Amino acid sequence: MTTTHDARRAHRARAWWALLGFGTVVVVAAGIGVLGVSDTSAEYASLRRPAWAPPSWLFGPVWSVLYAMIAVAGWLVWRRVGLGPAIGVWTAQLALNAAWTPIFFGAGRYGLALVDVVVLWLLIGFTVVLFRRVSRPATLLMLPYWAWVAFAALLNLAIWQLN
Repeated sequence: MTTTHDARRAHRARAWWALLGFGTVVVVAAGIGVLGVSDTSAEYASLRRPAWAPPSWLFGPVWSVLYAMIAVAGWLVWRRVGLGPAIGVWTAQLALNAAWTPIFFGAGRYGLALVDVVVLWLLIGFTVVLFRRVSRPATLLMLPYWAWVAFAALLNLAIWQLN
């Protein structure tokens, strides 16, 4: 009885450490996204934007919540199927997410950033399809992110056209 109890406890501890790992991966991706890019708020404020563009202060809280949801979604799928195609696509979309900020703000390449965000949106959709086969909660956690990236793509397009 004790060995079964110990094994369950070790399994639960491993799962919580893995959640921390998924959170760390997402934080690193977000951090890579802003490396070498400074004062994005001031740059955003200096751009010609559509009337429906959100204020710069909104992006931090929204992305913080979305990144937490992305991490938990990846972790939920990993718990069910381990490392595989679904987590591979999840990782790929996270890499494109990290690339957008340096392209848009660091390089000022709004058209290239639009390509990045459209491919990101497609990969998030593919992630949702793969996650749906494994975990409904993980799928639901990815949907607000997918919607926000769709909005971000439209905003990127508008800014590219206006600047």
